[in-house]
Amino acid sequence: MPERDELRAGVITISDRSARGERPDQTGPLIGEILTSAGWTLIFASIVPDNLELIKQTIVDCVDTGELDVLFTAGGTGFGVRDVTPEATSQVIERSAPGLAEAMRARSLQITPHAMLSRGVAGIRGRTLIINLPGSPKAAQENLDVVLPVLGHAVQLLRDDPQAEMGHILKENPENG
Repeated sequence: MPERDELRAGVITISDRSARGERPDQTGPLIGEILTSAGWTLIFASIVPDNLELIKQTIVDCVDTGELDVLFTAGGTGFGVRDVTPEATSQVIERSAPGLAEAMRARSLQITPHAMLSRGVAGIRGRTLIINLPGSPKAAQENLDVVLPVLGHAVQLLRDDPQAEMGHILKENPENG
C-alpha cells in the first residue's frame, strides 16, 4: 500500500507515428514532468499505436497491477479515423467520471472552438482513475492544469481514505474546524 500522501501515475501515449519511431513523443514526457513537478511519482510510461485492442490491453495491464492511482492517456481523442482512445477507455472502465472530461472541454473552449472536437473520457477501473488527454503537448498541458487540483482528493476517495470526507465537512461547515 502506498504512503497516504504518495500519488502514483502512469502515462500511455497513443500515436502510430511515435510507436513506429517516426516522431518523438513530446506529450508523454511533458505530462510526466508536470506530474513529478507537482510531487507525483511516475510509475509507468509507454507508447502504443492507435489500435483499439492494444490500447485496451495496455490500460488493463497497467491498472490491474494496483500500482497506479491515475493513468493518463495522451492522444487518439479526436475525429481521426484511427482515434479510438475514448472507445478503448470506455470498454475497460467500470464507472465513468464525466465531470473531469466536461471540465477539460469547458476550459479548452475558452481557448479554441476546436475543443468541441475532443472526445476524451474519464473513468474508474478498480481504484484507479483513467483520464484521456489530447495528443498535442499544449492541449494536454491545458487539460492537465484543469484536473490536477482535484486529483489528490479523487485519489483519497478511491483509496477510501477516512481523511477524504474531512475536506468536505470543513469546506461545508468551516466553524467545525
